[in-house]
Amino acid sequence: MRVLGIESSCDETACAIVEDGKKIISNVVATQIPFHQVYKGVVPEIASRKHAEWILPVVRQALKEADMTVNDIDAVAATNRPGLMGSLLVGLTFGKTLAWTIKKPFIAVNHMLGHMYAAHLSNEIQYPYLGLLVSGGHSIIAKVNGFDDLEVLGTTIDDSVGEAFDKVSKFYGLGYPGGVVIDRLSQNGDPKSFSFPVAKLDKGDDHRYDISFSGLKTAVIHQADMFLKKGYEKTNENICAAFQETACKTLLSRLFRAVEDTGLTTVVAGGGVAANSRLRALLAERKDLNCIFPPLKLCGDNGAMIAGVAYHFLLRGDRSDIETTACARIPQFKRGLANLEAFGRR
Repeated sequence: MRVLGIESSCDETACAIVEDGKKIISNVVATQIPFHQVYKGVVPEIASRKHAEWILPVVRQALKEADMTVNDIDAVAATNRPGLMGSLLVGLTFGKTLAWTIKKPFIAVNHMLGHMYAAHLSNEIQYPYLGLLVSGGHSIIAKVNGFDDLEVLGTTIDDSVGEAFDKVSKFYGLGYPGGVVIDRLSQNGDPKSFSFPVAKLDKGDDHRYDISFSGLKTAVIHQADMFLKKGYEKTNENICAAFQETACKTLLSRLFRAVEDTGLTTVVAGGGVAANSRLRALLAERKDLNCIFPPLKLCGDNGAMIAGVAYHFLLRGDRSDIETTACARIPQFKRGLANLEAFGRR
């Protein structure tokens, strides 16, 4: 079964064709980074206009690289939540129209399910496992019971980790996207140069696995001198190394707490921040855990992860109505329960 997957939730226009939920036949991603760099962040209006301009050429390129026509496709899938509303609507509308035109099934896919599935495209992974979903918009620790069954254990109470990276980079004028720049500069810095604080949340059941990056971001941006250790210089490289170290260890402190409580020893990461070299290195140090990452090219937004998830919906007999629309946000997470409402497709 060959599924054409479209992803346009933010600033990447992406299309891929995946066979049987595993084999990537083609995977095309058109990035808008050059158009947003001058603003040091994504401008929604620019993003949606670029999607409208690029969606047809990107889909055509994916078909060309697969040496296929639309008549060779068995189904069409597109992201419908969460994300920038204008961006989502471009890909979703194109996907629904294409499916209707060629009379093939259409599946709307939650972007978060896609990121959590990305590692499955290149690995055989058994459920359940602990998922670490980290991106520019989300920081989630979940027990993953199935491709569409994420039991949310904890999430950020303020900024996502990717957002914190971008804001720190913007303040110091380091460049965009912030995560890539900070990761690169940190290679020449000392993570011990600053003693940035780690948020201490209530250890009760309500916040046992929750994360906060607001305080860390404030410390790095406005109070760096206060946390500079004696004998170290306040350089961009040192700031990046210390900030990245603290951010990664903040995430992993909650993740490892979930490992102890659940007894699960397989950890699967997904999302743009899953490409961070320090996060990968720290997880690799835990020899008692089976830590699985997607390939770097599948950490960011891509159509392959959307097509992969859609395949499993199709196997189950699910289809999305042509009236299915986009949703910029997902409902508030309910801890301790499989959050089907938040991660559902409609």
